[in-house]
Amino acid sequence: MYLQKIQKANDSTFSGFILLGFSGRPHLETVLFVIILIIYLLSFLGNGTIILLSILEPHLHTPMYFFLFNLSFMDLCSTTCTVPQTLVNFKGKDKTITYGGCVTQLFIALGLGGVECILLSVMAYDRYAAVCRPLHYMVIMHSQLCLKLVATAWLTGFGNSVVQTALTMSLPLCGKNQVDHFFCEVPVMLKLSCTNTSINEAEIFAVSVFFLVVPLSLILVSYGHITRAVLKIKSAQGRQKAFGTCGSHLLVVIIFFGTLISMYLQPPSSYSQDMNKSIALFYTLVTPLLNPLIYTLRNKEVKGALRRLVGRTIASRES
Repeated sequence: MYLQKIQKANDSTFSGFILLGFSGRPHLETVLFVIILIIYLLSFLGNGTIILLSILEPHLHTPMYFFLFNLSFMDLCSTTCTVPQTLVNFKGKDKTITYGGCVTQLFIALGLGGVECILLSVMAYDRYAAVCRPLHYMVIMHSQLCLKLVATAWLTGFGNSVVQTALTMSLPLCGKNQVDHFFCEVPVMLKLSCTNTSINEAEIFAVSVFFLVVPLSLILVSYGHITRAVLKIKSAQGRQKAFGTCGSHLLVVIIFFGTLISMYLQPPSSYSQDMNKSIALFYTLVTPLLNPLIYTLRNKEVKGALRRLVGRTIASRES
């Protein structure tokens, strides 16, 4: 009944899609609105802090924090791409999103997801160079290489997004406009098509292997070398410091790739739509929140930089 009211209210003026979200359970939407808003604000604050520290703190002008700056910037963009629209839909009766808005969501989400997959593998290589080749680290990870690696990640991610978005949005919908999700995403948009999408699904699977399996394999290889090098360190304190340097990044990798693999490398029939939404909520909200928490709470350099920045701010106000 609730979904029928939404459809009826938008039939005369609709020019895009209806994001159903959790419309069948309006009380759940109220609870989710509060939770999502809190998580979004905390994520915005955490990632914004890391970006600010990376720019203002000279001690953090290193390859590792240059990559972390890009990771935090992507998390800010990805949450801002989907969360405001989700909050509007949860709070109000109008669940629509324009066609252009849906295309924009799809394009940005796909692009940033691809960039992050490649960037995390680049960060694993950076940790490999720092632990396994410490004497040659600054020679290997020079500024030009860092810029090229980051540029490659961005160009590859959004280059793929252009193709995937065009292929997905060019499918005939035959009047279907109800998206059983809270934002526009490829697997859900394919379900709206009135034609056979097996070729699109196979193509998306192949692309997912390239952006998920290949980077994850490179990351595991890097950490295999790191583990072997760390185990050769005789000092327990030295081993702990080396593992601590890489532990934060590895935790982010497990969370990020685990959720995306469960979403894109399984056949659509293997999980319910509610499970699909729950996984999507996790990687669009929880992962961007955990990244700054993991990198700040487990990293002495970031905590030290934050204390120095706060100290300078207080001193400047007192003077």
